Amino acid sequence: MPRAEPRAAYGNRSPYTVLGRTYTVMPSADGYVERGIASWYGTKFHGRLTSSREPYDMYAMTAAHKALPLPTFARVTNLDNGRSVIVRVNDRGPFHADRIIDLSYAAAVKLGIHIAGTGTVEVRAIDPGHPELAVAPVVRPNAPPTPLYVQVGAFASRDNARALASRIEDNEIDDVFLDRVKVDGRLLYRVRVGPLRSVADADAMTARLRGIGLRGLAVSVD
Repeated sequence: MPRAEPRAAYGNRSPYTVLGRTYTVMPSADGYVERGIASWYGTKFHGRLTSSREPYDMYAMTAAHKALPLPTFARVTNLDNGRSVIVRVNDRGPFHADRIIDLSYAAAVKLGIHIAGTGTVEVRAIDPGHPELAVAPVVRPNAPPTPLYVQVGAFASRDNARALASRIEDNEIDDVFLDRVKVDGRLLYRVRVGPLRSVADADAMTARLRGIGLRGLAVSVD
């Protein structure tokens, strides 16, 4: 049950560095919504201390996130089957560039992603004072799998975006395209590859793009 809690004394230092990458903790979870790939962690970490210094319980409804304040309550919805759970984010991770949240084993089971190990999800932060506002998205029964995209870069200049897209195409990678998006009032041209049909396809494409020297890749659902 979502409830108001003070920020944890541990796990909220910002910025912090793990495996050579630096991350920034969000000042607030207000309005946070993101779609991407979820993974889960289980017996190897059961009983160990989380980043907030609470013991990890694989049978509790918890999760790890790289940037949300600890603790944060969030609704996580499997975009392929519509199952939805509420978790308490009390740990940091997953430190895998293509994953947005690491679920406890119990949460993964309820969402139906524990067997495959990953799934496409929406993560929506919950205001403890108004948990009813964190409504799960509607997922059509028997809908095709949620398509995934690998974002390679975002540029203010269309010419720079087109140059990167051409470099990717020169390496015999298909389905490269540009789209336009506004971020903080700025128009950006994103270079993306997709749609990809599964997490395995997205992982394979990410590895292939890294193989031609590209970094800063991100997998997204839309």
